[in-house]
Amino acid sequence: MKRNAMTVSVKSQTPSAKPSPAEVAAQIRLALKDGGSAEHAAGVQWFFKDKIKSHGWYTADLRRAVVRLRRELKKECGLGFLVEVADQLFSGPVLEEKVAAVFLLEKLDAEFSDREFKLFESWLDRISSWADHDGLVHYLIAPMVASKPSRTEAVFRWAKSPNGWRRRAACVALIRGARARMFFPEIMKLSNSLLTDDDDMVQKGLGWLLRETAKFDAKRAVPYLMKIRGRAPRLVLRTACETLPPAVKKKILAPDRDQK
Repeated sequence: MKRNAMTVSVKSQTPSAKPSPAEVAAQIRLALKDGGSAEHAAGVQWFFKDKIKSHGWYTADLRRAVVRLRRELKKECGLGFLVEVADQLFSGPVLEEKVAAVFLLEKLDAEFSDREFKLFESWLDRISSWADHDGLVHYLIAPMVASKPSRTEAVFRWAKSPNGWRRRAACVALIRGARARMFFPEIMKLSNSLLTDDDDMVQKGLGWLLRETAKFDAKRAVPYLMKIRGRAPRLVLRTACETLPPAVKKKILAPDRDQK
Protein backbone atom coordinates (compact mmCIF):
# COMPACT_ATOMS: atom_id res chain seq x y z
CA MET A 1 0.00 0.00 0.00
CA LYS A 2 1.12 3.54 -0.72
CA ARG A 3 2.54 5.25 2.35
CA ASN A 4 0.19 7.72 4.08
CA ALA A 5 -2.77 6.30 2.16
CA MET A 6 -5.96 4.87 3.66
CA THR A 7 -8.51 2.52 2.15
CA VAL A 8 -11.51 1.56 4.27
CA SER A 9 -14.72 -0.06 3.06
CA VAL A 10 -18.09 0.61 4.65
CA LYS A 11 -19.40 -2.63 3.18
CA SER A 12 -19.92 -5.49 5.62
CA GLN A 13 -18.83 -9.06 5.00
CA THR A 14 -22.55 -9.78 5.16
CA PRO A 15 -24.04 -8.28 1.96
CA SER A 16 -27.39 -7.44 3.54
CA ALA A 17 -25.94 -5.53 6.49
CA LYS A 18 -23.73 -2.55 7.12
CA PRO A 19 -20.47 -3.10 9.01
CA SER A 20 -20.41 -2.53 12.74
CA PRO A 21 -18.41 0.34 14.27
CA ALA A 22 -15.95 -2.25 15.56
CA GLU A 23 -15.44 -3.64 12.05
CA VAL A 24 -14.82 -0.18 10.58
CA ALA A 25 -12.46 0.71 13.43
CA ALA A 26 -10.51 -2.51 12.79
CA GLN A 27 -10.18 -1.59 9.11
CA ILE A 28 -8.94 1.88 10.03
CA ARG A 29 -6.37 0.43 12.42
CA LEU A 30 -5.06 -1.85 9.68
CA ALA A 31 -4.96 1.00 7.16
CA LEU A 32 -3.07 3.19 9.63
CA LYS A 33 -0.53 0.43 10.21
CA ASP A 34 -0.06 -0.33 6.50
CA GLY A 35 0.01 3.31 5.41
CA GLY A 36 2.53 4.61 7.92
CA SER A 37 6.26 5.23 7.67
CA ALA A 38 8.65 3.37 9.97
CA GLU A 39 11.30 6.03 9.40
CA HIS A 40 8.99 8.85 10.43
CA ALA A 41 7.70 6.80 13.38
CA ALA A 42 11.24 6.67 14.75
CA GLY A 43 11.50 10.44 14.49
CA VAL A 44 8.13 11.05 16.15
CA GLN A 45 9.41 9.71 19.47
CA TRP A 46 11.74 12.72 19.73
CA PHE A 47 8.75 14.94 20.59
CA PHE A 48 7.69 12.91 23.63
CA LYS A 49 9.26 12.27 27.02
CA ASP A 50 7.48 8.94 27.49
CA LYS A 51 7.57 6.01 25.09
CA ILE A 52 4.75 6.14 22.55
CA LYS A 53 3.57 3.83 19.78
CA SER A 54 3.33 5.46 16.36
CA HIS A 55 2.86 4.26 12.78
CA GLY A 56 4.64 7.32 11.42
CA TRP A 57 1.95 9.38 9.72
CA TYR A 58 2.40 13.06 8.99
CA THR A 59 -0.47 15.01 10.52
CA ALA A 60 -1.59 16.72 7.30
CA ASP A 61 -1.70 13.40 5.44
CA LEU A 62 -3.62 11.74 8.25
CA ARG A 63 -6.16 14.56 8.39
CA ARG A 64 -6.75 14.44 4.61
CA ALA A 65 -7.25 10.67 4.65
CA VAL A 66 -9.59 10.72 7.63
CA VAL A 67 -11.66 13.66 6.38
CA ARG A 68 -12.35 11.78 3.14
CA LEU A 69 -13.40 8.75 5.16
CA ARG A 70 -15.52 10.90 7.49
CA ARG A 71 -17.62 12.21 4.62
CA GLU A 72 -18.30 8.67 3.40
CA LEU A 73 -19.08 7.21 6.82
CA LYS A 74 -21.36 10.07 7.84
CA LYS A 75 -23.28 9.88 4.56
CA GLU A 76 -23.68 6.11 4.60
CA CYS A 77 -24.04 5.39 8.33
CA GLY A 78 -24.86 8.64 10.17
CA LEU A 79 -23.33 10.74 12.92
CA GLY A 80 -24.00 8.26 15.74
CA PHE A 81 -22.12 5.55 13.88
CA LEU A 82 -19.21 7.93 13.32
CA VAL A 83 -19.03 8.69 17.04
CA GLU A 84 -19.00 4.97 17.86
CA VAL A 85 -16.13 4.36 15.44
CA ALA A 86 -14.19 7.22 17.01
CA ASP A 87 -14.87 5.82 20.48
CA GLN A 88 -13.38 2.51 19.39
CA LEU A 89 -10.29 4.21 17.95
CA PHE A 90 -9.62 6.41 20.97
CA SER A 91 -9.39 3.25 23.07
CA GLY A 92 -6.32 2.08 21.18
CA PRO A 93 -2.65 2.39 22.17
CA VAL A 94 -1.40 3.93 18.91
CA LEU A 95 -1.02 7.69 18.52
CA GLU A 96 -2.50 7.81 15.01
CA GLU A 97 -5.58 5.85 16.12
CA LYS A 98 -6.46 8.49 18.68
CA VAL A 99 -5.66 11.36 16.35
CA ALA A 100 -7.81 9.72 13.66
CA ALA A 101 -10.67 9.50 16.18
CA VAL A 102 -10.46 13.26 16.70
CA PHE A 103 -10.26 13.99 12.96
CA LEU A 104 -13.36 11.86 12.37
CA LEU A 105 -15.34 14.24 14.61
CA GLU A 106 -13.50 17.53 14.14
CA LYS A 107 -15.78 20.49 13.20
CA LEU A 108 -18.94 18.51 13.93
CA ASP A 109 -19.35 20.00 17.43
CA ALA A 110 -22.51 21.92 16.43
CA GLU A 111 -24.22 18.55 15.96
CA PHE A 112 -23.16 17.19 19.37
CA SER A 113 -25.08 17.26 22.65
CA ASP A 114 -24.30 16.74 26.32
CA ARG A 115 -24.20 13.02 25.59
CA GLU A 116 -21.15 13.42 23.37
CA PHE A 117 -19.59 15.88 25.81
CA LYS A 118 -19.76 13.28 28.57
CA LEU A 119 -18.28 10.69 26.23
CA PHE A 120 -15.37 12.96 25.33
CA GLU A 121 -14.83 13.70 29.02
CA SER A 122 -14.47 9.95 29.62
CA TRP A 123 -11.75 9.86 26.96
CA LEU A 124 -9.56 11.99 29.24
CA ASP A 125 -8.84 8.82 31.20
CA ARG A 126 -7.43 7.20 28.04
CA ILE A 127 -4.81 9.88 27.37
CA SER A 128 -1.24 8.71 26.84
CA SER A 129 0.53 11.81 25.48
CA TRP A 130 0.15 15.56 25.04
CA ALA A 131 -0.65 15.02 21.35
CA ASP A 132 -3.79 12.94 21.79
CA HIS A 133 -4.72 15.10 24.79
CA ASP A 134 -4.54 18.38 22.91
CA GLY A 135 -6.28 16.94 19.87
CA LEU A 136 -9.20 15.76 21.99
CA VAL A 137 -9.52 18.86 24.15
CA HIS A 138 -8.71 21.61 21.67
CA TYR A 139 -10.64 20.26 18.68
CA LEU A 140 -13.60 18.50 20.32
CA ILE A 141 -14.11 19.64 23.90
CA ALA A 142 -13.12 23.33 23.73
CA PRO A 143 -15.61 24.25 20.96
CA MET A 144 -18.38 22.57 22.97
CA VAL A 145 -17.45 24.57 26.08
CA ALA A 146 -17.46 27.80 24.08
CA SER A 147 -20.88 27.00 22.62
CA LYS A 148 -22.40 26.15 26.01
CA PRO A 149 -20.71 28.12 28.85
CA SER A 150 -22.41 26.06 31.58
CA ARG A 151 -19.95 23.31 30.66
CA THR A 152 -17.25 25.30 32.48
CA GLU A 153 -18.55 23.49 35.58
CA ALA A 154 -16.79 20.40 34.25
CA VAL A 155 -13.64 22.44 33.62
CA PHE A 156 -13.33 23.45 37.26
CA ARG A 157 -13.98 19.87 38.32
CA TRP A 158 -11.06 18.74 36.15
CA ALA A 159 -8.86 21.44 37.68
CA LYS A 160 -9.17 19.69 41.06
CA SER A 161 -8.37 16.24 39.70
CA PRO A 162 -5.24 14.34 40.82
CA ASN A 163 -4.87 13.41 37.13
CA GLY A 164 -2.50 15.91 35.49
CA TRP A 165 -4.05 15.41 32.06
CA ARG A 166 -7.42 16.49 33.42
CA ARG A 167 -5.87 19.58 34.98
CA ARG A 168 -4.23 20.42 31.64
CA ALA A 169 -7.61 19.80 29.99
CA ALA A 170 -9.15 22.44 32.24
CA CYS A 171 -6.78 24.98 30.68
CA VAL A 172 -6.99 23.88 27.06
CA ALA A 173 -10.79 23.61 27.20
CA LEU A 174 -11.08 27.39 27.63
CA ILE A 175 -8.82 28.39 24.74
CA ARG A 176 -11.55 28.58 22.08
CA GLY A 177 -13.54 30.81 24.42
CA ALA A 178 -10.50 32.95 25.16
CA ARG A 179 -10.06 33.59 21.44
CA ALA A 180 -13.63 34.86 21.37
CA ARG A 181 -12.97 37.09 24.41
CA MET A 182 -15.14 34.86 26.57
CA PHE A 183 -14.56 33.44 30.04
CA PHE A 184 -12.11 36.07 31.36
CA PRO A 185 -13.36 35.76 34.99
CA GLU A 186 -13.25 31.96 34.68
CA ILE A 187 -9.73 32.10 33.22
CA MET A 188 -8.50 34.22 36.13
CA LYS A 189 -10.13 31.86 38.63
CA LEU A 190 -8.65 28.81 36.95
CA SER A 191 -5.23 30.40 36.67
CA ASN A 192 -5.18 31.34 40.34
CA SER A 193 -6.02 27.78 41.31
CA LEU A 194 -3.30 26.22 39.12
CA LEU A 195 -0.39 28.64 39.58
CA THR A 196 1.16 26.37 42.19
CA ASP A 197 0.79 23.21 40.10
CA ASP A 198 4.22 21.63 39.68
CA ASP A 199 3.31 19.48 36.65
CA ASP A 200 5.11 21.02 33.68
CA MET A 201 2.41 19.84 31.26
CA VAL A 202 -0.19 21.68 33.33
CA GLN A 203 2.03 24.76 33.43
CA LYS A 204 2.42 24.65 29.64
CA GLY A 205 -1.35 24.30 29.26
CA LEU A 206 -1.97 27.25 31.56
CA GLY A 207 0.65 29.31 29.74
CA TRP A 208 -1.02 28.47 26.43
CA LEU A 209 -4.40 29.59 27.76
CA LEU A 210 -2.98 32.86 29.10
CA ARG A 211 -1.09 33.48 25.84
CA GLU A 212 -4.30 33.20 23.84
CA THR A 213 -6.10 35.40 26.36
CA ALA A 214 -3.37 38.04 26.08
CA LYS A 215 -3.37 37.81 22.29
CA PHE A 216 -7.11 38.44 21.94
CA ASP A 217 -7.81 40.50 25.07
CA ALA A 218 -4.57 42.24 26.05
CA LYS A 219 -6.39 45.12 27.74
CA ARG A 220 -7.56 42.83 30.52
CA ALA A 221 -4.87 40.16 30.34
CA VAL A 222 -1.78 42.34 30.76
CA PRO A 223 -2.85 43.82 34.15
CA TYR A 224 -3.61 40.30 35.31
CA LEU A 225 -0.19 39.05 34.23
CA MET A 226 1.43 41.96 36.06
CA LYS A 227 -0.53 41.00 39.16
CA ILE A 228 0.60 37.37 39.17
CA ARG A 229 4.14 37.91 37.86
CA GLY A 230 5.71 37.53 41.30
CA ARG A 231 4.17 34.12 42.02
CA ALA A 232 3.58 32.53 38.62
CA PRO A 233 6.07 29.90 37.40
CA ARG A 234 8.46 31.31 34.81
CA LEU A 235 7.32 28.71 32.30
CA VAL A 236 3.77 30.01 32.58
CA LEU A 237 4.79 33.67 32.30
CA ARG A 238 7.16 33.16 29.37
CA THR A 239 4.51 31.29 27.42
CA ALA A 240 1.79 33.80 28.31
CA CYS A 241 3.89 36.71 27.01
CA GLU A 242 4.90 35.23 23.64
CA THR A 243 2.56 37.34 21.50
CA LEU A 244 2.82 40.59 23.47
CA PRO A 245 4.88 43.61 22.30
CA PRO A 246 8.55 43.33 23.39
CA ALA A 247 8.32 46.24 25.84
CA VAL A 248 5.28 44.80 27.58
CA LYS A 249 6.81 41.34 27.64
CA LYS A 250 10.01 42.72 29.16
CA LYS A 251 8.07 44.51 31.89
CA ILE A 252 6.12 41.40 32.85
CA LEU A 253 9.19 39.16 32.89
CA ALA A 254 11.50 41.62 34.64
CA PRO A 255 12.70 40.68 38.14
CA ASP A 256 10.73 42.34 40.94
CA ARG A 257 13.62 44.62 41.79
CA ASP A 258 13.40 46.19 38.33
CA GLN A 259 9.89 47.40 39.12
CA LYS A 260 11.00 49.47 42.10
